Amino acid sequence: MDISKTLKQKITNHSRIFDTTCEIYNQALGFIIEVIDKEFVDIDDTSTKSMVPAVEKLIHVTKSNPQPKYSEFNQKFYKLPSYFRRSAIACAFGKIKSYRSNYNNWLEEKKIALSEGKKFTKKPPKLQLQHKEFPVFYKDNMFVRTSENTAEIKVFHKNDWVWVDIEFKEQDIHKRNVWSWKEKNPKLGRVGKKYFLHTSYKSKITLPKIKLNEQKICAVDLGINNSAVCSVMDVSGTVLARKFINQPTEKDQLYTMTNKLRKVQAISGWIAAPNFWRRINGLQTHIVNHTSHGIVKFAKEHDCHTIVFEYLDKMNVPKGFWGAKKLRFKLRYWRKKGIQNKVEEMAHYIGMRISRINARNTSALAYDGSGFVERNPKKDLAVFSTNKVYHADLSASYNIGARYFIRGIQKSMSEKRWLVVQAKVPELSKRTFQTLSSLISLTKALELPLAT
Repeated sequence: MDISKTLKQKITNHSRIFDTTCEIYNQALGFIIEVIDKEFVDIDDTSTKSMVPAVEKLIHVTKSNPQPKYSEFNQKFYKLPSYFRRSAIACAFGKIKSYRSNYNNWLEEKKIALSEGKKFTKKPPKLQLQHKEFPVFYKDNMFVRTSENTAEIKVFHKNDWVWVDIEFKEQDIHKRNVWSWKEKNPKLGRVGKKYFLHTSYKSKITLPKIKLNEQKICAVDLGINNSAVCSVMDVSGTVLARKFINQPTEKDQLYTMTNKLRKVQAISGWIAAPNFWRRINGLQTHIVNHTSHGIVKFAKEHDCHTIVFEYLDKMNVPKGFWGAKKLRFKLRYWRKKGIQNKVEEMAHYIGMRISRINARNTSALAYDGSGFVERNPKKDLAVFSTNKVYHADLSASYNIGARYFIRGIQKSMSEKRWLVVQAKVPELSKRTFQTLSSLISLTKALELPLAT
């Protein structure tokens, strides 16, 4: 599989020289978007590779194409580099496809609402011609590296497209573990008033195929109280290691900031509050990164082959539920998908697999098979039907790992043989009721001679 990593390098000189270049590029992008929207009715089966020459024939004057339909493009964007033009066409093509896809979804949504007799007030999406995109500088044509931290780059300066020397902060590619990867074309980026070069590195990796009975997995339960609870398990159901990952200080700061913002908006109505959101987003990003690094580091320390998560989709809190308002508030700032995506990216870099299992009842059922549990008001402890008190998230992580192994064992067996196993272990018949106890019973049943 292909993997990529992007390194960001700050440009330390010419802080404002790129403003005009980006402005011209976005004007050209808007012009091309309008052309594609007018000229191409059906683009579903069209590829970017075929779209670029088709649009160039409409806008670009050449010896073999002296009178294009939109000849004003060359007059308006005089001497625009060909690689910028083709980059803008590819970008415009993507934006048109996205707009038309959103518009078709809106029509379908409207049709369904009207057929059900409902009032439909949702406004249709609009095609935007003004964007703030940044150009790609193709190597050897728009970008020539002269040393580890200097390069020549082609920009619009003093009413002409000229080469200028730039300096940027060096990235340690050995530390980032991309020294053997293929370097791609850099893309310009901006944060505030500072410009950066975003250079992508790509490589191919082959994820190892390990037999199920030889695997060690890291089962992860993502939660609100604890960011993640990890358990290392093997196929027999033995728990080899455990880890709790949490950021109590950052979460307290996050909830304090969001409560302050709610109070301000309750008094004065909706406000943009960029400083509030800058700090809130920064805290959320820190929680995601810290949790993801902790999970991958723990899995790597114990030589795990797979990291197992739950399928976590949108959670609906039932009305009348005790503490529903507080729970909805916490769920709103829970970055579960962000953590899973970050872990997946990091795990693939080191050749580790990611898997997901059905999340139904993983926390509601006791890992020892005693049935449903009762949670304390803080939701961190679970009381089993046997009056045993255990950590709720740790019990859930056991069940997550068990369901992964049960699913793998089931796939490796014939349907007839699996029915024989189910007769010996009845709780395997319904996946949403499988626990660690089910896996242990399954492994014991497999050790006995089974009728074929």
